[in-house]
Amino acid sequence: MSAGTPDVSVTVIVYNDAARLPRAVESLRRQTHSAIEIVISDDHSTDATPDVARELAARDPRIVYLRLGENSGGCSAPRNRALDVARAPYLMFLDSDDELPERAVEVLLAAHRARDLDFAMGAVQRVRVDNGHRTTWMPRLVAERRTLDGIEADPRLFFEHLATSKMYARAFLDRHGLRFPEGIHYEDQLFSAQAYCLARRFTIVPDPVYLWYVEPYADARTASISNQRHRLDNVRDRVHVQRLIDAFLSESGHEALREDKDFKFLKHDFRMYAGDLPYRDEGWLSSFADIVVPYLDTLSPGAYARLPRAERVVLQLVRDRRLSDLRHAARGLGQAVAPRRITPDPADGRTYWGEHVPDTGRARRELDLTDLELDTRPFFTALLRHEITGIERGPGASVDLTVRTYDPALRLPVGPQRATLHLSPGRRRLTVAFRLSPVRPGVFEGRVRLDLASARLPLHGFEGVRHPVLRLRHQGQTHTGILLAPPSFPSLTARVPYRAGLVPHRVTVEPEGHDPGRLQVRWQPVGPTAVVLAPAARHLAGPRLRQARKLATAVLH
Repeated sequence: MSAGTPDVSVTVIVYNDAARLPRAVESLRRQTHSAIEIVISDDHSTDATPDVARELAARDPRIVYLRLGENSGGCSAPRNRALDVARAPYLMFLDSDDELPERAVEVLLAAHRARDLDFAMGAVQRVRVDNGHRTTWMPRLVAERRTLDGIEADPRLFFEHLATSKMYARAFLDRHGLRFPEGIHYEDQLFSAQAYCLARRFTIVPDPVYLWYVEPYADARTASISNQRHRLDNVRDRVHVQRLIDAFLSESGHEALREDKDFKFLKHDFRMYAGDLPYRDEGWLSSFADIVVPYLDTLSPGAYARLPRAERVVLQLVRDRRLSDLRHAARGLGQAVAPRRITPDPADGRTYWGEHVPDTGRARRELDLTDLELDTRPFFTALLRHEITGIERGPGASVDLTVRTYDPALRLPVGPQRATLHLSPGRRRLTVAFRLSPVRPGVFEGRVRLDLASARLPLHGFEGVRHPVLRLRHQGQTHTGILLAPPSFPSLTARVPYRAGLVPHRVTVEPEGHDPGRLQVRWQPVGPTAVVLAPAARHLAGPRLRQARKLATAVLH
């Protein structure tokens, strides 16, 4: 390598993100391996991004500013233009709203220098912008260091489709003419599938190499592409990319990976939309089915067979265009929520989802719930369904809830049932008993008043969200289930003073608004005192100072 040639070129793509671009670039300037080139590739921003980028480049000779002549509307073109000018033998990619950990370049470059690799990849940490909480993206895939001779050694890696978690050998990309597809979204999925299949060898390291900042409550108009699931064009792009991947697998001799790739699409890509389906109107659902059903019909039966039954039910209802049933089935996915009705077929002894026996062989296979043993499984794992059918503001900070419980397998005894609502702000529990009365076989209903002013909060107050649960007891066993809220209702908010010495709180009862659709209660300390106490509370909540918090509470009581 000639003098002055960087070891690694890192491309930072940006569009109208002047505020966050300096943070992303600074994360590169802090890298423990400093022999890098930083290419800022601007997709023709119209805000202050050009001025910010030029100022950054003026301060560090390692920074190159590249501006596209017109906006491409995606990530591919700015990445590809940067590839044209990048000088290093190894390449990485960074989005302007994210960061690289300080050792990211060092760790991945060391993996390349230890072996002859086509790319090296590491762990991605998702950082929630609202609370700073960190989780590892696809943790099981990056839990240990390993070197693979092709993706056939672990097809689960299709789930880790981010181009930003990897350092590529320039020679590998050039040898295969591998570039990002332009004019479509979800370009990472095609690019990564091609890289996985074409690579002769790649190494996975467990070290974090990318910080992915996530805004769970971002405005839909400014949300990332993957979070714009309300747009039908978003659905079309995702399906289009899947078809391109399928064609590549066939043409490149990797058809044997099709079931694994199909499973990834069903379990990850489709599943992202499934949780939102109860909140879409009839027209949207119909258009959604028009887009996805032709593609679903091309997928491997083996991929469907690997899914949990609840997800197979949702997929089948989409394919059959049973849109009203689809909304009910998609509520509470992943939360062990029962259907409202099941239907046994005396002819074959099987039990099916819904109000009638399916009339096609495929539907009978996908909607068959027999293996769930709904009528014999232990009661604490029984499948029940608790829906809130009415919400009214009560006196003070209370809400009156009408709760309907569905027991499709008739596990509960005939007659009224004693139920308990549980809600735990902080480490304290609010418990309210009420009665569920029978409406008809397998359906019970009751009313309960949830007085949020009676909740016992920690001494320093509580800021956060909790979801009430409903508990039933039968034959010595306790069953706990979530409360499904109406998909939409006006939020109910009250200011609660609580006991003397505790800061007032604003308490809001609202629908969760997305999968799984639970009733949600939000606490927020208010007033001047809260500004001082909130940081102190977070500090005292740490494990090292838990004893100090207990001592202070005892003294003040």
